[in-house]
Formats: sequence, structure tokens, C-alpha cells
Amino acid sequence: MKESKISISSFLKVRVGTYKPNDSRITKYKRLEKIDFSGEIHLSDKPSKTNMIIVEPGDLVISGINVAKGAISIYQGTENISATIHYSSYTFDSSKVNIDYFKKFLKSPLFIQELEKQVKGGIKTEIKPKHLLPIQINLPSMEEQLKINEYFNLIDNKLFNIDNEVQLQSTYLSKLRQSILQEAIEGKLTEDWREKNRKSITKGDPNTDAVALLEKIKSEKEKMIAEGKLRKDKPLPAIKKEEIPFVLPEGWVWCRLGEVITEPPKNGYSPKESNKETNVKSLKLGATTWGVFDRNKFKFIDEEIPINSTYWLKFNDILIQRSNSLEYVGVSAIYTGKDFEFIYPDLMMKIRPYYLEMVKYLHKTLSSPFNRDYFRKSAKGSQKTMPKINQEIVLNTILPLPPLAEQHAIVEKIESLMKSVEELETQVQERKRYAEDLLQSVLREAFEG
Repeated sequence: MKESKISISSFLKVRVGTYKPNDSRITKYKRLEKIDFSGEIHLSDKPSKTNMIIVEPGDLVISGINVAKGAISIYQGTENISATIHYSSYTFDSSKVNIDYFKKFLKSPLFIQELEKQVKGGIKTEIKPKHLLPIQINLPSMEEQLKINEYFNLIDNKLFNIDNEVQLQSTYLSKLRQSILQEAIEGKLTEDWREKNRKSITKGDPNTDAVALLEKIKSEKEKMIAEGKLRKDKPLPAIKKEEIPFVLPEGWVWCRLGEVITEPPKNGYSPKESNKETNVKSLKLGATTWGVFDRNKFKFIDEEIPINSTYWLKFNDILIQRSNSLEYVGVSAIYTGKDFEFIYPDLMMKIRPYYLEMVKYLHKTLSSPFNRDYFRKSAKGSQKTMPKINQEIVLNTILPLPPLAEQHAIVEKIESLMKSVEELETQVQERKRYAEDLLQSVLREAFEG
């Protein structure tokens, strides 16, 4: 392939001129709102407070922020438009360069390498014409550029099919996770376990009789209330027939969450973040957003929290997000850090199971589709982006309660199945990485000769 190395400025010329946002020469034009990563231009009638440029029909428009992700396009309109100075607009010599070929170059590893020579920070820096135009590119004949484009199209089709496959598999695995949790709380995962252990079931034994388990918790809580060790709370309403979504296996019982925790949920505390390291670490909302505890999501606060404060977390506390987007409101996670290492924020609630050996089962149940739907439907608030659930909603959550021994069997079965799902997810991600590596390899081959 015969090719020559030339600077981008030899076939690309920047359209000069910037304008104040209220300049009458540009206020009459529609504004370029964004170029998406597929190269499609989106327009807006909204004004901007940023200085502007003019884009004319046929111009090549490049986003200074997302150029390497594909935010580059030829403006196909018939009238001029404006764009903020975060974009740059160019005329180009179509006898020298095919724009589809040039777009691929801007996604290539070579472009990133060359850009780093031009500007400190490379692609992380907003790309201006002064950075782009001096870059050297191997530019074959137009005939060769078109042939290379055909090859790119074949690869693109292959990557498109792989991407679709990855998306379908990811969706399937997400649904599989939810299906596992739902079948678990309906007792379907432990049908064989119940059959195998049928002879060992003893009426009145909390390990094998959920009614006995619930009665034991109730009795012990009443004793602690009488001794002044627990506060007496408002009675919970009886579970109505219309609240019950499915039939439980023999030996299980419906209850409300408030019946099996030590005391009502408590909101956390959200003081101002300190700009220096202190003795008190407060979790951020992101520490539990994904349903598992992330100890790296915290901030320091410049306040002393008494050691007897309820804001301190203890191992096996369950944290519930009382406010978040509708997708995440009510998400719970088990705190697995050290006692008195973190406090938790106001956007979370803390609960603690009466018997700590129930903590994993309760968390799995709260994460099931049935309970997640309950929290989403119950969430309220003036801010639609951050709806809230309150303590009453959490207390009244209804739970399918198996006896203790079966709770352990359920958790073990869920964790075994989830491990298999994680292995499948790893394979899907490897497939995705393969596709990304393939694209980079092809781009490197094309532009490095």
C-alpha cells in the first residue's frame, strides 16, 4: 500500500471566528446541542452562555471533549448552525481524504499517541484545532482509503453482532439473578431440601418451624421491653389477604420486617465533609448502591461522634437506601466492616435482625423482585429524581419467613447459583473485551502500516 505521512492541516482547515452568545449574527441559528458517539448531530433552540462558533453546511464538526469516542460528524443541514467553543468546525479537501477513513483514525491508538506528543494530558484534555491540525497521519490514495473502509465495515458488522450478543446475555443474566432470588423466597430452591429433611421437622422448634421462630422472637422482645432493654413500639398491622402475593411452603409463615428486627429503622446523619483526614468516616450513598458494602466510598467529617451513638455501624447491620433514584431506592447491603469504623448518612436507614444468623436471608429477601417492587411503588417525594421511603414503609415490609435451618439452606443455594452466574458474566465481559481488542488491533494495523 503506497502511502505518505502528512499533517492533518494539509486537508483540514479550521473555520475561524468566535462570537459572544448574544451576538445577533448567531442568535438566529439553531444550536448544536451534542454529537453522539454514533456521529449523529442533535440540535437545540436553547441559548448558551458560552462563546460560540458558526458551522456551515458540509462542515466537519468535532467535539473537543469526546472526539476519540466518535463525536465527529459532517453537518448535513441546509442552513448555518451555531456551536459552543467546545466544538471546532472544519472545511476539508475531499480529493485527499475520505471522512469515514479519517473518523477511524481519530479512534485509533496512533491518534492517542500522536495527541500525547502535542498536548500534556492527551485525550483527557479538550482537543482544540491547535492540537489536532499538526498531527501527522499516514494517508494512502483515495482508492486505498475506500478499500480500507470496506474492511472496516466488515469488522464493524462483526463487532455489532458481538455487542448485540453481549447485551442480550447481560440482560439474560440480570433476569436470571432476579429469578434466583424470587424462587428462593417462594421456597422453590429448597423443595428437595425440605423433602430430604421432612422427618427431622419438629413442631415448636425454631430451626424447623417458622411459627415457633416468630413466637420465640416475639416472646424474647416482650421480655426485653419489660426489662427496659427495648423500647415498646407501635403495633404493626396484621397482614391482609390481598397483601400476600404467593402461597408459602409448609412450615413457613408470613411476617412483617418489624417483627424480626431488634428495633425500628434509624436514619443516619449527614454532616458536612471535612477537607482533611479526621477520626470519623461517614459512608457515602454509593457505598451500598450495588447491594454490597463498598468500604472505599466514604468521606471524613470534622465532628466527634460519641461511642454510644446509634450512628456507628456494627458488623452485620443491614443498610437500606431510603432515598435514591427509583431504580435504587430501597437497595440494601450488609455492613461487613469493623464495629465503630463508620457512621452512615441520612439517606440510609439501619436495621439489625433479632437473630444475627438471619442477616443473610433477610438481605436476600429484601433484594428479591417482590420486595424491590414494594419499595419502588411505596417511594414518595416532591423530587421525582430522588424519591424516598420512610421507616413505616420498611417496618411494614412483608417477608416470607422459613425456619432457621431452611434459611441457611436457601442462602447456601443462592450463593452457589450466583457464583455460577458470576462465572457466566465473566465470560460475557471477556467476549466484550475481545471485541474491543479486535477493533484496536484493526485500527493499529490500518494506521501504523
